[in-house]
Amino acid sequence: MTPNDTENAARAQEPRGHAPEAAEGAPASAPEAAQKADALAALEAEKLDLKDKLLRTLADMENLRRRTEREVADARTYAVTNFARDMLNAADNIRRALESVPADARATAEGSLKALVDGIELTERDLLKTLERHGVKRVEPQGQRFDPNLHQAMFEVPNPDVTSGTVVQVVQSGYVIGDRVLRPALVGVAKGGPKAEAKPAEG
Repeated sequence: MTPNDTENAARAQEPRGHAPEAAEGAPASAPEAAQKADALAALEAEKLDLKDKLLRTLADMENLRRRTEREVADARTYAVTNFARDMLNAADNIRRALESVPADARATAEGSLKALVDGIELTERDLLKTLERHGVKRVEPQGQRFDPNLHQAMFEVPNPDVTSGTVVQVVQSGYVIGDRVLRPALVGVAKGGPKAEAKPAEG
């Protein structure tokens, strides 16, 4: 065997180099990419759901705040309703006491009668002012158009010279507290006269 043959045989017995490994950073397989896309979509959906819940919660809190403010305001306005309703009897009696004295007698009253009438009138004014400070106002609809929300018709008065539906007599004063009717006014309403003009349409 020649030296060349020995060298070739040695080379033939040397281990061959390994195949190059896959380069790092190669694209992920299709299943892995699909999993990542699904996970991303799930996170996006969860984010939208949480955002929606947050907005709904904020809206609920705002509605609760407004409702609470309204209830507190109503409680403040209408807290004296029962007391005010009880005071109406006193106001009615004071008014009856004044009306029991004829108008001409009141106008010409002297001495003790004048002092009595003046005292009753002063008492009535003070009572009405006190009620008004607490949101209670007297309704005096004489000459106004009948309003079923504020007035209660007790009878009709034939009168061709007065517009039909006009309040021509107040039997008992009405009262409101805030925007609520505490007691409707008891009234007599004209009939047989000219018809009231229709209110123009709003808007």
